[in-house]
This record gives sequence, C-alpha cells and structure tokens, in this order.
Amino acid sequence: MADPRLSIVVAFHDMGREAPRTLDTLDPGYQRGAAADAYEVIAVDVGSEPPLDEALVRSHGPTFRLVRSPRARSPATAINAAVRTSRAEAVMVCIDGARMLTPGIVRFTLAALIGFPGRLVITMAFHLGPKPQDEAILEGYDQAVEDRLLATVDWRRDGYELFRIGCPARSSLAGWLGPIGESNCLALDRAAWDRLGGYDERFASPGGGLVNPDFLKRACDDLGVPVMVLGEATFHQFHGGVATNTPRARRPVQPMAAEYLALRGSAFARSPVKPMLLGSLPPQAVWWLSRAVRSEVEAASGGDRPSLHGAT
Repeated sequence: MADPRLSIVVAFHDMGREAPRTLDTLDPGYQRGAAADAYEVIAVDVGSEPPLDEALVRSHGPTFRLVRSPRARSPATAINAAVRTSRAEAVMVCIDGARMLTPGIVRFTLAALIGFPGRLVITMAFHLGPKPQDEAILEGYDQAVEDRLLATVDWRRDGYELFRIGCPARSSLAGWLGPIGESNCLALDRAAWDRLGGYDERFASPGGGLVNPDFLKRACDDLGVPVMVLGEATFHQFHGGVATNTPRARRPVQPMAAEYLALRGSAFARSPVKPMLLGSLPPQAVWWLSRAVRSEVEAASGGDRPSLHGAT
C-alpha cells in the first residue's frame, strides 16, 4: 500500500467497553471526506487486561493495526514508540482511547496540515453527559447511564449528534474561539513531533499526569499559532479515568502539579495563544459556538455594545 498522509495513534488501557466505539468513529465509513488510504490508525494497547482484541482493530480495514505495549502508569513511552513505527509525514495523537471523534476531524486535519504547513492542529474536547464527568459522577452518572444516553441519538449515522448529549471539558471551556489547556486529538508534521521529542517520558503520574497539556504548550511555543478544527470535537466516554472520572475533591491534582513543577521549574500555565480556525459548522454545534461568541463579546466589551465613533 502507498504510504498514508496521516498516521493516527490512539492509546487504550482497559477500555474494552469504550474502544469499539472509538474505533468506529475512526472508521473510513464514519469519517467523511477522507479516503480510507489517506490515513492509518495505530491502536496502542498499554497492558490492558483483558488485552484489546486484534480482530476488532483489524475489522476496520487494512490500514488499522494493533501495537501492544507493557502495562505502565503513563502511556507516553508506548505512544512515542508507536509514532516511530508510523508511515505518514504527519501524525495525530489521541492519548485517551475513550474519546469518540466527530466525522470531520480527519478531513479537516488533513486540510489544515496542507493549508497551514508547519502548524499544530488541535481539536476541542467534550464530555458525554450534561456536565463534566468529575461533577456528573456525584449525581449518579456512570457507564450504564451513558449507554442509555448514547442510545438516544443516532451517532453512527451522524456523529455530530454527539453535540446534543455532551458538554465542553474543563480544558475547552473557552470553546473554539479561545485558547485551550489540552487537546485530546492533536496533529502535526512528523518532523516537528521528532524535533519536540514527542511526549516527555519523565511524566510518570497515572495516565501521564500533565504530559498531554505539556506537549500542547511546548508545541504552541515552538510552532506558533495553532489551527483549531471548527465544528469538530472528541467526546469522552466514562471509563473510570484517574483525571476525568474522579470527583474533583479526590483527583490527584497536587502530585501532578508537583511533577510538572519538578520537570519544568515553574507551575503549569496553558499557552495564551488563540487559534486560527478551519472547518465547517454542523447544525448541532451552532449553540456551542454561539456560547463561545457571547463569552468573547462580554470579555471584549464588558457586556456593553461598542460605540460607533463618527457614525452618522
């Protein structure tokens, strides 16, 4: 087969329930406007028990393959190793395999990599459910509730229906118009990934700690203004993750912050750079964009309409 234009690396750990849906949203039959041979998917199983089913991965086509890695607290080493096996000149990384994608992510990521060479391409993060899952869990949100919620929309036919049953993650509260603290689906030229050294494998906290926000910040500092894929997002499935699915009062925030401080010499602060936008706007996402616009207007004008100086 000819080399693909994009290699997508997705890390899974004990996600037997979530992995099939995530892989379904990466399938060429679900992704719109992206030829099957334009991208490959490398599913990285980081010591799952039971192991991720290879037949499940391969059922999505010849450009899908499984890489197994030993169990580890952080997926950083496994992801870096998988990227080294990739065949494309650009790489997309999804550090959390529990995240379902909307149908235009691959198409618009490829367009952004061509139209804005050398730029980082990022995607907004949503959670399934009415509020961030570290809050929703206190009100009984769990996998069974989420299964029933997913059954209320036909996301397999139209993945943008996920916008009807989700909400922005805390890292993406500024929406498509503002800087974000973390992108759970980001892409860049393989040469840039190599120059940045990939994920910093010294981050050893469970789930990687702040390794993913750290990479986003370093990439923005190195590559400049990123390109945000407008109208697209990833949606986090509830799977008991140490960061997203633990009540805020019990999240290991301090150890992760201390690890970052020890490695970088300062406390973590997201990049303040606002992204460029490329994409389209499905009807299901209009409300979320309007909310972001309202926030931007209020921040810029203090809630007041700007005066039209000199207008007649």
